[in-house]
Amino acid sequence: MAMAAAPVSAAQAIGEYLQSPDDLVKISAYRKKLEKEKASIHARLKNGVKEQLQATREGLQKLLNTRDNVQAIKEEMATMDRQCIDPQNTVSTFDQISRVRNIYLDIMTMSNAPRQVSMVHRNFQSTEEMVNNLLEMAAKLDVIERLLAQDSADILGPAENLLPLHYQLNQLEAFRNHTMHQAKKASPSSRATLQRWFERLNQVITAFDEYILQLARNILGIVRAGYPDVVVRLIKIAEIEGKEDEKAIVIRLVKKAAKWSAASKFKSMQANARVIKHYRSKITKAITESIKEKFQQAYARDEQDPNAFLANLTWIYQDIIRIEEDIVPCFPAEYEIYSLYNREYHKSLNTTIKTLASSSPEASSLLTLFEWLKEYKQNMKELNVPPDLLDPPLLDGKEQSLIEDYLQLIVKKLDEWSANLLRTEIAEFTKREEPPEVDSDGLYGMQGAVILFQMVNQQVDLATESGQGAILARVVSETNRVMKGIQDQWVKTIEVEFKKQIEKPEEVEGGLVEYCIALANDQIKSADYAEALLARLEQLVSEKYRVTINERLNDAIDGYLDVAKKCTQTLIDMILNDLKPATKGLFQQVWYDGIMVQIVETMRDYMSDYQSYLNPSLLELLVEDLLDAFLVFYLNALANSPKLKMPAATDRIREDVGLAFAFFSTLKPAKEVEQYFEVIEMILALLEASKDMVFLSFWAFAKVHGPNINFIEGLMKARGDLDRSAVSDVMESVKRKVKEEGLTDPSEPTIMKKINIQNSFSRFLRTN
Repeated sequence: MAMAAAPVSAAQAIGEYLQSPDDLVKISAYRKKLEKEKASIHARLKNGVKEQLQATREGLQKLLNTRDNVQAIKEEMATMDRQCIDPQNTVSTFDQISRVRNIYLDIMTMSNAPRQVSMVHRNFQSTEEMVNNLLEMAAKLDVIERLLAQDSADILGPAENLLPLHYQLNQLEAFRNHTMHQAKKASPSSRATLQRWFERLNQVITAFDEYILQLARNILGIVRAGYPDVVVRLIKIAEIEGKEDEKAIVIRLVKKAAKWSAASKFKSMQANARVIKHYRSKITKAITESIKEKFQQAYARDEQDPNAFLANLTWIYQDIIRIEEDIVPCFPAEYEIYSLYNREYHKSLNTTIKTLASSSPEASSLLTLFEWLKEYKQNMKELNVPPDLLDPPLLDGKEQSLIEDYLQLIVKKLDEWSANLLRTEIAEFTKREEPPEVDSDGLYGMQGAVILFQMVNQQVDLATESGQGAILARVVSETNRVMKGIQDQWVKTIEVEFKKQIEKPEEVEGGLVEYCIALANDQIKSADYAEALLARLEQLVSEKYRVTINERLNDAIDGYLDVAKKCTQTLIDMILNDLKPATKGLFQQVWYDGIMVQIVETMRDYMSDYQSYLNPSLLELLVEDLLDAFLVFYLNALANSPKLKMPAATDRIREDVGLAFAFFSTLKPAKEVEQYFEVIEMILALLEASKDMVFLSFWAFAKVHGPNINFIEGLMKARGDLDRSAVSDVMESVKRKVKEEGLTDPSEPTIMKKINIQNSFSRFLRTN
């Protein structure tokens, strides 16, 4: 035997709702929800108790009436029995009757023989009548079967023979009951013979009973066909049979309550062998079964299309109108037929809706069902259907759970679809068996953005159709979660693939540059799609939900731009990785022979692909980042250089700047490029200035980039034309200028913030 579940405490129940600090904000909503559920439960309990009390009251009243009737009959029979046992005490003329009786007995004694002959004659007549009825029964049954088959063939027809059929069968059934009662004392073989004679009659009665139930199952169709009189005749038959059932039941109760010897003196009691029909209860049961079957058939027709099933349920309201107008007048008031139909329609609908909700329907079907339930409540209210006939509420009043189911389904599908999509995209990105696709604009691209936003827009459109801003906001939030997950995965994948490219270039597939370009383009396309989605949705919701939608989609847009930035930075990192051998030689002995050509040509080679296949907006950002990267590695090399040969070093720097400027001017307007190279021009001025004039060049440099004392000191020490004493004098004048003028770093950091100055020991190791 299974142990009973432990009762749930109030604290545990509250704990189910308040599982995180954020749930405290929802306390008001939870409270309203619980109060609503409590009110619903109280209402149902109140109605249930009321109905149960009424049914109990009626049942007790009937039992009391029956007990009184049985007691009265019992007392009457006992009185009659006493009077029969001792009539001398109650009959005043009993002496005269007794003398007459004695005279009569004397006469009968003398004429006993004729009397016996008369009794034999009466028995013979009775037997002859029974035999004739048995012989005629077959012909009557032929007619009954023909008429019954005729009416049964058209179950929605006029049923013209319904009452005659019932009358004829009633007569034959009474004959059967009487005959079988008379044969109680006959031999078993005789009773078996009679039973065989009545087998056909029993079959016809069974067929008629089934016909009655078929009519009951099709009452609505019969009325629609224009034959409400058939329903009236059906109920008339049920009433007749009901009265006969009541008589038979009373007689059986009397037999049980009274002495058998007293009851046996009444012929009606002896002869009654009626089979109880229960037509009324069978008819109501048939109506209930027909309603259930109707809903089952409707659901079976559209089981694969729940939306069509819900759309086709308008027949419910049409039926309710027809029931009220045409069926109710055909029934006695005590049948409460209007309540029966409405209650059973609602119960069957509730069962069907629960089946639909538990069949794992599509997300669109859940939203359609949610809206349909609201329409159903409104329509039943307009039809003035009493609320107590619509109990329990559809889905037990938990239609809001459909929204949660919908959202869970959206989460599940988005997770499944995005996981499959990402798995495919990452496999293509890492294997790189084929080059990326080229779109209509001639740019590398991937299919991820298009496919993902097709899925997203499909779910958002469904949520929009619900007309509820809360649902739409939840869907957008879940969409944002999925997008952020995809973005994080792409960042990790890029890092892993780039690491492989750097550490084991001989073991990885080629094409990482091309796929990074394709992925970057795909992220920009996704950002554009998200921005278009935001513009569309902002117009559809109130300010309350507009804020949430705006935050979530802007967050997703920023995430796409971050991934695109990661791609372009990786493209730059691949350039810098190829440039490492050359950049290590900057400001070393090989540098004086000229290595900038190699650096520029390497960058030019990469940029030719970038210019051809990268989104123009991303290309512009990439060029700016590449310029910064170039200046950083060049200035880092200068800041940490060994002794510079002057003036050969400054001449080489000018040549380097000229080559780099010419290259970058092919990617950006020359005037914009000049602004980037101004810092090198200022540094050249510092390198070329005499010991006494350095502070002037420093002043121009410091006003833009800040003092950068360590950088300036390292630069002065690297000048081959200045000895230690000169460097000390220069730095003393520089520091004095900084102190006098109160020079500080600029509010906006410049390129100099990215320069990493090594200590003297590291610089020594680099040059040896």
